[in-house]
Amino acid sequence: MPTSTKMVDGRWSQWLNLLVCGLLILLKTEGFNVGITYVENAVAKGAVCLDGSPPAYHFDKGFGAGINNWLVHIEGGGWCNNVTTCLSRKNTRLGSSKQMVKEVAFSGMLSNKQKFNPDFYNWNRIKVRYCDGASFTGDVEAVNPATNLHFRGARVFLAVIDDLLAKGMKNAQNAILSGCSAGGLTSILHCDKFRTLIPMGTKVKCFADAGYFINSKDVSGGQHIQTFYNEVGSSKNLPVSCTSRLSPGLCFFPQYLARQIQTPLFIINAAYDSWQIKNILAPGVADPHGTWHSCKLDINNCSPSQLQIMQSFRLQFLNAMSGLGNSTSRGLFIDSCYAHCQTEMQETWLRADSPVLGKTLGRSGLPSALALPVSHLDPFACCPPSLYLMVDFGACSAEQEGLKADPIEMTRFVDFIQQNKLQTGSFIIGSNELTLTVKMSLPIPIAKDRPDSSLFIS
Repeated sequence: MPTSTKMVDGRWSQWLNLLVCGLLILLKTEGFNVGITYVENAVAKGAVCLDGSPPAYHFDKGFGAGINNWLVHIEGGGWCNNVTTCLSRKNTRLGSSKQMVKEVAFSGMLSNKQKFNPDFYNWNRIKVRYCDGASFTGDVEAVNPATNLHFRGARVFLAVIDDLLAKGMKNAQNAILSGCSAGGLTSILHCDKFRTLIPMGTKVKCFADAGYFINSKDVSGGQHIQTFYNEVGSSKNLPVSCTSRLSPGLCFFPQYLARQIQTPLFIINAAYDSWQIKNILAPGVADPHGTWHSCKLDINNCSPSQLQIMQSFRLQFLNAMSGLGNSTSRGLFIDSCYAHCQTEMQETWLRADSPVLGKTLGRSGLPSALALPVSHLDPFACCPPSLYLMVDFGACSAEQEGLKADPIEMTRFVDFIQQNKLQTGSFIIGSNELTLTVKMSLPIPIAKDRPDSSLFIS
């Protein structure tokens, strides 16, 4: 348990899972760091982050046969829906390029190693940093001097794409817009816009990882997520194909607009999306007594009734997938992991021992041209059994949670975790020197090759 900072019960296990996840990626997948690029000329166009700083991205150039192919991947990070919540992001990496780390690790579908990423390893791979809090949809000219908040995400998107076009994307043979979580939603909302910005001769497609957020009631019967999206304020800038038919706030939900998207679209998602279960199905406001707290931290702690509710959520999710329509320009890969974002991690992108029925995510029909359609719903596919301590795939890196841990301590931490013995270890984690004392127990598997838990049975 933390000794220098008070934290709620279970918080230490979240850090534990987070660090194990991030460190295993670092040690096992040969991820490499890519430096940051600031789009300085975007400031003059008013295309800025929440705090007024320039947008940024990380760019690893393509080579060989992939030199004219481009993969533009949008970072995730949730949303802010009012001045208060946006102010809380303003001076963080999710609202300011001044707070972003100078390098980020590329792995999974961003890897430059053929054995880890055979389809995209030699493409131009870009990770666009997320700093507007609204999936790049804001476009408000006025800036309140009292808050100095800039809602300019739509302009940021255009400025970044313009910068990439000038750096060679104008000659692209293939161009893919992708993203994780809020970035995955961005890749859906801006899919057709992206198509219009790329030269006509280019094959353009989009895919969203964990970006298919559904409109579902929470455990109290309330419409928490719908209310949240209604308050975001940039819904007027969402695709007209949806806002002309429905209340603008509903058009943040892909189920209501995906059918009208003209550009080929591929969806990757977990039917038991961990972020959606934590924040749409059982958000804190709908669970004032914390009945779901332990379950959300570790699904092994869920009661039979909670598992049944999660099963019902899965069915709602699959039903919402019908919003994609039956077009041959649609494809999907849906697994039954308790996960969120699976393309950025090697352990969930492409592994020889991934426990799936005939397919791994990296071989799910995502070749260089993103061939469509591929419809694959795998009731048994889930996280590799070697990652026993991973409860949540979302934001699985220390950097994504704002941690700046000492490399030596991180190495000791990994060694400790991999021993799998009953003992105790203390580690200094993060820039505030939080001391974490952990009693290690035997690993608890999250999934097996053939799960016997009803949670994973189709």
